[in-house]
Amino acid sequence: MSQATRRSRKALLYALVALAAVGVGVAGYGSLKGASADVDPSQLATVELGTMVQSVVATGKVEPITKVEIKSKANGIIKALPLDIDDAVDEGDILAELDKDQLQAAQRGAEANLLAARAALEAAAAQLQKNIVEAEGPDVAFARRALERAQSLFAQRLVAQSGLDDAQSALDVAENRRRAAESQLAVSRARVAEARAQVAQAQAAADRAAEDLANATLRAPIRGTILSRDVEIGSPVSSILNLGANGSLIMTLGDIDQVFVRGKVDEADIGRVQFNQLARIRVETFKDKVFTGRVTKISPMGTEKDNVTSFEVRVSIDNPGKELKANMTANAEIVLQEFPGSLLLPEAAISYDAQRQASVDVIDPVAKGGRRSVPVRVGVGNGTRIQVLEGLKVGDRVILPS
Repeated sequence: MSQATRRSRKALLYALVALAAVGVGVAGYGSLKGASADVDPSQLATVELGTMVQSVVATGKVEPITKVEIKSKANGIIKALPLDIDDAVDEGDILAELDKDQLQAAQRGAEANLLAARAALEAAAAQLQKNIVEAEGPDVAFARRALERAQSLFAQRLVAQSGLDDAQSALDVAENRRRAAESQLAVSRARVAEARAQVAQAQAAADRAAEDLANATLRAPIRGTILSRDVEIGSPVSSILNLGANGSLIMTLGDIDQVFVRGKVDEADIGRVQFNQLARIRVETFKDKVFTGRVTKISPMGTEKDNVTSFEVRVSIDNPGKELKANMTANAEIVLQEFPGSLLLPEAAISYDAQRQASVDVIDPVAKGGRRSVPVRVGVGNGTRIQVLEGLKVGDRVILPS
């Protein structure tokens, strides 16, 4: 065989080897691409470094710390409503005024009756004083002295019998007048007592009329915001003094600079909830904003509903910007524990065997099917994400179950 023929065969052999190597590489690449293509991107999760938060969620309504229903003590018709919903008020500000014409007339009548009662008292007191003077009988002493003089003169035959009789008659009249005045004293004192009672009664009526007139102007008992207004100008108003709790509701005030969420916590979690624990509050209106609050009340007694026992928890929130409105639905996430610097991944990615050993599936192009099971040691979870203590590192991509 010539040297040229040997060279030709050797070149052909090299070409076949190179072609086979390219074929293997292409097949391997295709195999890898096929493995990764078998996993839907939506089923992949990346291990992240963050803070693991254990919490419980209490769902409820936003309520003002202080809320007052405004009702009237007086009956009448609404004449003025200077404020409207969402207006801020200070303590003592006028909220509403009733029509005062009848109330003013009633006050004038009560004051007139009071003046009449006082005049009657003065008259009764004067009559009593007169009866007291008469009961002392100053005329009796004078008549007795006159009789004594008449008797002396009659004995000296200086006056006639008629003069003596007149003196005796004058004494008898004076004594009768004194006895009558003494008997009248009790009546006069009773009339004075009655007149004093009438003055007190008239004074009470006048005070009541003045109070009714004052009650026709409704003022804010607290500093706050008008949450609702339930009447309009011309609406009739019934007094709570007559109807009690069924009296007409005029408006509702609340101080929403501080609000709270009243929610329920399951009995399985209530033991870990404590006073002053941090809470994160979210509302539907502000989806990207988290408000901060604190646990300020834990009910000592649970309530049972549908065989589930829960406890009421109150989470208070500072609300200086008044962004949170009364009756908004809110979720208060009460933070039980925090573990900063934790490796985190979705709890759904964790699988457990019969011995409760945890593992996850990770992307591995070399492994059969493009995935590989990795044993891990997990820590605490919050129902959504779980803490990974060993077996993974930041950036690892794990496969979620389909």
